[in-house]
Amino acid sequence: MLDYSSLLLAAALSGTCLSITMFAIWFTAPQARFVLTVACGILVLVAHVVLFWHYTRDPSAWLCQIVLVLLSLGFLIICLSAMQYLSIGDYRRAILPTLVAMAVCTGATYLGFDGVGFIVTYATVTALLSLIGAMFWIEGGHDRRILLVVSFLSGVCALSFGLCGAVLLVKGQWVLGVAPDNWAERVNSVVAVACMTGLGALTLSLHHLQAQIELKAETMTDPLTGLMNRRALTALYGERVFGPFMSVAMFDLDHFKRTNDVFGHPVGDQVLRRFAGVIRKYARTGVDAFRLGGEEFVLVMSRMTEEKAYDIASKISVAFGTEVVATQLGPLRSTVSGGIGFGGTSGTGLDDVLAEADAALYAAKRAGRNRVVVRDRANKADGPALRSA
Repeated sequence: MLDYSSLLLAAALSGTCLSITMFAIWFTAPQARFVLTVACGILVLVAHVVLFWHYTRDPSAWLCQIVLVLLSLGFLIICLSAMQYLSIGDYRRAILPTLVAMAVCTGATYLGFDGVGFIVTYATVTALLSLIGAMFWIEGGHDRRILLVVSFLSGVCALSFGLCGAVLLVKGQWVLGVAPDNWAERVNSVVAVACMTGLGALTLSLHHLQAQIELKAETMTDPLTGLMNRRALTALYGERVFGPFMSVAMFDLDHFKRTNDVFGHPVGDQVLRRFAGVIRKYARTGVDAFRLGGEEFVLVMSRMTEEKAYDIASKISVAFGTEVVATQLGPLRSTVSGGIGFGGTSGTGLDDVLAEADAALYAAKRAGRNRVVVRDRANKADGPALRSA
């Protein structure tokens, strides 16, 4: 069975190998900054473990201060990596309290109250690990199974450090002179190594998960406009049944080929981005915007009456008509035609609603462009009914 010193050195070796692995991953994927931050945090904790091992053999006040500061700093860095992963930008909520606690710990240890320093440090680490667990529990939204395991391990590790501080506090050990040695410390040495190893492995899983999410987002996004693309439309609505309060508005920029021929493709791209900006203003919960390709765009509207759907499509058409693009040949104004298709009371598939919207769009083109046409649901056989925007 490993003794306490052997366990500490084994933990240091395991942490070093894990940190090296994460550095290697970061070198191949520099955009995964949270992996780099975790690797740095683990290296700081490895330094803490090595110096703590020295402290157990040859205790001194200055070494105690360094050991405790490194413990708080290591978990602070790991906490910041969790905030990076979850896109929580307010780092001050973790940094400022930790720096204050580190200052208190250093001051108490300098005055000879090293037991107080250990209690403050254990409380700080407990708070940081609890914050990590809470953030993944509340903010995480990708793979809940992985995130719940992260929360659980963080909570268990926080509890083990909390017990260490509680034992010193209950016994009133304000001055130690040596490394604390009790049942809680020995339980913590095992739990902390197991939990940190597990959290390190889960970090690799989170990196893989984030890479998958980013790749999926790239395949679902139109690179020019930033809107969702045709693949995203099929993925989101391909199996949906469109009822009477769901509609599809299809837009096509008027005379766009002539815009490219006369003003050039860079100006054409700018016009596309301008329209994407207009249609994006109306995208919200229940309203999704897509670029199908070329100059074709689609707006899917849910939980909305026919009148409201037509009103939104008309506002988009009018708003785009006010957009002005500066070119070498002078200011350029463009227009857009739109057609709207609706779901039925018995349910309609995406392809059928798109076909209805497409027929209404071509009716708008034939009627002179720069307008929105709604398919006459009551009398489709007589052709579309026109409503000019």
